[in-house]
Amino acid sequence: MKFKNVIRNAKRWYYGTPERALDEAYRAALKIQALENDHFDGQKVCAETCDRSDRVLGLFEAEVKKYLKKAKIRLAEFNATRDWLSDPDEPKPSYYDLAATDPTAIVLEKLDFIDKVISKYEASQQLPPEKLSLALVAAKEMKQLSPSRANSRSTVKKKFASEQLIAAIDINNKPNLESAVGKRGAVPRSILSTLNRIKREIGPNSGESEEEVVDKFRQSRNRTSLSVKFLLLLIIIPLLTHQLTKTFIFKPAIANNFFHQKSEIIFLNKDLQDEAFAELEDYERTLKFSHFLQLSPKFSDEEVEDELTLKAEELAEKYRDLGADAVANIFADLASLIAFGWVVWSSREEVKILKDFIDELIYGLSDSAKAFLIILFTDMFVGFHSPHGWEVILSGITRHFGLPESRDFNFLFIATFPVILDTVLKYWIFRYLNRISPSAVATYKTMNE
Repeated sequence: MKFKNVIRNAKRWYYGTPERALDEAYRAALKIQALENDHFDGQKVCAETCDRSDRVLGLFEAEVKKYLKKAKIRLAEFNATRDWLSDPDEPKPSYYDLAATDPTAIVLEKLDFIDKVISKYEASQQLPPEKLSLALVAAKEMKQLSPSRANSRSTVKKKFASEQLIAAIDINNKPNLESAVGKRGAVPRSILSTLNRIKREIGPNSGESEEEVVDKFRQSRNRTSLSVKFLLLLIIIPLLTHQLTKTFIFKPAIANNFFHQKSEIIFLNKDLQDEAFAELEDYERTLKFSHFLQLSPKFSDEEVEDELTLKAEELAEKYRDLGADAVANIFADLASLIAFGWVVWSSREEVKILKDFIDELIYGLSDSAKAFLIILFTDMFVGFHSPHGWEVILSGITRHFGLPESRDFNFLFIATFPVILDTVLKYWIFRYLNRISPSAVATYKTMNE
C-alpha cells in the first residue's frame, strides 16, 4: 500500500510539471509587479520612473532581471511539457488563485499577466514564443473539453483566446515610447507620483482599485497563515521526533544493553567520574558535620560505611542514567534532523513562501528597528560579554552528548569563532545592507557610537 502511494505521488508530481512551471513563472511576474507598485508607482523599473540613487536602482534592476530570467525559463518549460503531459487528476489551484474555479481561465489569465509584465522589458519587436502560448493553450483546452462543456463555453473560450492573442500582438507592436511625465524635468517625479495616486484613488474606477487592495490583502493573509503554520511544523515535528524516539526507542535499548546494573560501565568520561566522587565526599563530610553539631546520633565506622555504600549505589544509578541519556541524545538528534530534512524536502513550495514572508518581515522593519536588532545580535554573540555566553553554550553541548569538556578547545573556539562571525556580519552590512537600506546602516553607526 505504501509503495502504491509513492508511485501515485510521483505520478502526480510528474504530470504536474506544466502547472508547476506556470505557477513559478506567475510568481516571478508577481514579484516584478510588486517592485513596480511599491517603488515605481506601477511603472517600469528604470531610471526614468524613479528618483533614487544609482546604487539602489541597480539593485532593483538586478532583481527584475533575475525574475525575468526565471519567468522565461519556466514559460519555456511550460510550453515544452504542455504538449505531451496531461494530468489525469483535477489540477489544484495555487494560493494565489483561491477564488478561481475554471482551470482553463486560470491558465489563460496567468499567461496573459506574465506576458504583460515581460512585454515591458522586451527589447525585441517580434512576437516572442511565450505570446503564442495563450492561443495554443486555449485551442488545446477546447479540444479536451467534453461535448457538453464545449457547447456551453465554446463561444466564450474562443472569444477570450482571440482577445488574449490580439492583446499580446498589440502590446508587442506598440512602439516603446517614454511618457513625458516619466522624463526628468523641473518638477520632481515624487510630486507627480503623488498626484497620480490621488487621481487614481478618487477616480471613477476606484472600485477596481478597491478590489485589487482586497485581493492583495487576501493573498497576504493566506501567505502569512501558511508561513506561520509551516514554521510551527518545522519546530514541532523535530522536537516530537526527538522526544518520542529517545523515550521509547533509543534510551531503553541503550540502557538495557550497556548501562544495566550489572554492567561495569558507569561513567562516560572522567569529568562525570570526578563529579560523582566529589558528591560522595561531600556526603561523607555532611554526615560528620551533622554528628559534630549533634543533629544526628553518632555513627560507628560500619554504619558510616553502610551509608556511603547506599549513596554510592544511588550515584552509580544516577550516572548510568545520565550516560544512557547522553548516548540516546546522539541518535535522537539524528532522527530529528532527518525529520526536519524530510519536512523541508517534501514542502519546497512552503519553504519558498516562508522565505518570502521572512524577507518581507525583516526588510519591512524601520531603520531604527533594523539597527536595534543588529546591535542586539552583535553584542550578544560577538560583544565584550559574549565569551561567558559561549562557555555556557559549549558546556551544555558537551553534557548533552556526554563528551569530556576541554578548556583548551573552549578557549580556542571563543578566540576564533566570534571573530569570524563578526567579520561575516560586517561584510554583510557593507555588501548587502548598505545597498538595500543605506539609512539603516547610518542609523546603526549612529546608535553604535
